[in-house]
Formats: sequence, C-alpha cells, structure tokens
Amino acid sequence: MTHQTSVWLVLFAALVAANLPFLNDRWLALIPRANPKTLGMRVAELFVCYALVGALGLALEQDAGQIYPQGWEFYATTGALFLTLAFPGFVYRYLFKRRT
Repeated sequence: MTHQTSVWLVLFAALVAANLPFLNDRWLALIPRANPKTLGMRVAELFVCYALVGALGLALEQDAGQIYPQGWEFYATTGALFLTLAFPGFVYRYLFKRRT
C-alpha cells in the first residue's frame, strides 16, 4: 500500500468513525441497545472510535516503516480534527429539525 493510499484510508475511516455514534443507536454499530443512547454515551463512543482510528493509523505507519514518536500536540490536533469530522453527524442528530 502506498503512503498516499494509507493517508486517504485513515482520513476516510476517521470520517466514518466520527459520525458513527450519531447515526445509529447501537454501541459501535454492532451491539443493539434497548434504550436510545444519551449524549454522554455518544461522546464516550466517540472517544473509543478515535482510539480505533488511531490504532489503524499506527498500524499503517508501522507497516510503512518506523513509527515516529508523537507529543501531546499531535493528539490535540488529531482530536480537534476528529471532532470537526463528527460535526455533520452531531448536526443531523441534535440540530436538524425533523417533521413528525
């Protein structure tokens, strides 16, 4: 896999994973729930999805060569990017007016 392909793969996975908690009521889109998820549960699931996408990126970086050590700045930037990618799902779930 080329470097450019792995970068696009991680970005696409981040886009999907960031919106996943807001687009369904299952835990990680796998485990059904009897009650709807609360906002706190969705935020917790968002952190889990962030960690899973980070693990994918780490695995692809390891496959490409040596893993570069990251400081807190890297995690602050990627966390902000992940929250930005989650905005469409948040708007759809909480701000979009639905006709009943």
